[in-house]
Amino acid sequence: MTPRANGSRAEEQRQRILAAAVGVFSRRGYRATSMNDVAAGVGLSKPTLYHYVATKQDLLVQIYEQVLDESLASARAIVASAPTPLDAVRALIVERVAYTCEHRDLLKICFEEESELPPELARPILERRRAFEAVVLEAVEAHLAASGAELAMSPKVYVNTCLGAANWAYKWFHADGPLTPRALGQQVAAVQLAVLSG
Repeated sequence: MTPRANGSRAEEQRQRILAAAVGVFSRRGYRATSMNDVAAGVGLSKPTLYHYVATKQDLLVQIYEQVLDESLASARAIVASAPTPLDAVRALIVERVAYTCEHRDLLKICFEEESELPPELARPILERRRAFEAVVLEAVEAHLAASGAELAMSPKVYVNTCLGAANWAYKWFHADGPLTPRALGQQVAAVQLAVLSG
């Protein structure tokens, strides 16, 4: 087996472990979950699990990094391909709602377990979050500059309001309801853009 194949198999195993951790953290809560629970969830012995991850806290950090890195890459791609800043803002909101609804277990962990991270680990996570928020803020500010539209609040407050509404969908969205995640995102975006365009 080549070194590349070895690396690929190790990465595949790490992803399986991370998926198991997401499942058990979401169901039981981070604090109530043991490494034995994670190992059982992925079908590994505890010593084998420790070959891939050092601590339970490392798993939590990796979950945050995955969510925020995916969100940031997606946001940058949306802005780069949007015909106008307003189209970018619309697409960013739709995507945020859809991602939140499609990954409710991930978002539950991210929003409810942040206090489990010590400051030195929380700091890089916060920087990633701010980078994502900055992409959305820049799109809003670009639209305001191009259109001459005005907001009844600061652009930053507007962005925080939009993201707060999108993120909270993990609490109340039902997969068996009448709307798909993307259709819900389009409705949320329509309401929020009415304020931005007004």
